[in-house]
Amino acid sequence: MSTILEPGQIEAAATTPPFIHLPSADVFSLRAARLEQLAEGHALGAYLRLIARLCRIQQQLLLAPPSGLPLAEERQRLCINHGLPPLAADSLVREGPWLVWLQALLERFDEQGSGPLADALKALRLSDQPKLKSWGVALLGGQYDLVPAALVPFIGAALQAAWTYWLLNLPSYELKPADCLGQCPACGSPAMAGVVRNRGRHNGLRYLACSLCACEWHVVRVKCVYCDSSKDLRYSSLEDDRHAPGKAPLRAECCPGCNVYLKHCYLENDAVAEPLADDLASLALDMRLDQEGFQRLAPNLLLAPG
Repeated sequence: MSTILEPGQIEAAATTPPFIHLPSADVFSLRAARLEQLAEGHALGAYLRLIARLCRIQQQLLLAPPSGLPLAEERQRLCINHGLPPLAADSLVREGPWLVWLQALLERFDEQGSGPLADALKALRLSDQPKLKSWGVALLGGQYDLVPAALVPFIGAALQAAWTYWLLNLPSYELKPADCLGQCPACGSPAMAGVVRNRGRHNGLRYLACSLCACEWHVVRVKCVYCDSSKDLRYSSLEDDRHAPGKAPLRAECCPGCNVYLKHCYLENDAVAEPLADDLASLALDMRLDQEGFQRLAPNLLLAPG
């Protein structure tokens, strides 16, 4: 049965921005390419290239997944009908369907010789499932002190690959906004960064990028996603002579009301900017804002803070 829209409904449909922006099927390849670009001449170039390697493996897993959707379609439908994220991270990480993704990632990451990287891989390969699961629970819960820092990128990469695949293969349900602006409607995880888009129906709109599944959801601009305030927001960026004031491709929206900030990529200033990659490449900005008394709540699952 077709639905006939009245004139007022047509106008509303034309002006209402799309709520969800799904990641592309090559999301990890694009992320790896951006990391490799940013690594050139960067003080953390070796680390950025390591993360790029992990992203390449994430893309391989996305194309050849070790397992399917972790939830029955009926359970997913019930979650959405009750306003709950269908891929709720806090429950699925404990159930453990992501562990096969970690195993597959470790099998593909070939590291010869000795050193910290080899030691980290060995520790993961020798750990039993309860220990691995406990690290995953701690990482998604923001308890970084409970996870050995060298293991964080590998556990985080496996978690991201699993949830991104599950997101891209969800039935076409209409995801609903979470209770908190900064919470992903698909998996309930916190936002990692914002993206101000520059094309098509999304042009000029701000979307928040999930730290786990890479889902992006629309949130109006010039509004703190943590306390809802729009008062006296300021925008900070790295000092860079290549960019005119207000034209930096990455800026942090700082809220003096709650003393929290969130980074944003502005695609009109750099069309290939990518939230996770550009976040890792701008850690100097985090250090500066920390010295100025601002707090970061947005996690990056491929980096152990501090």
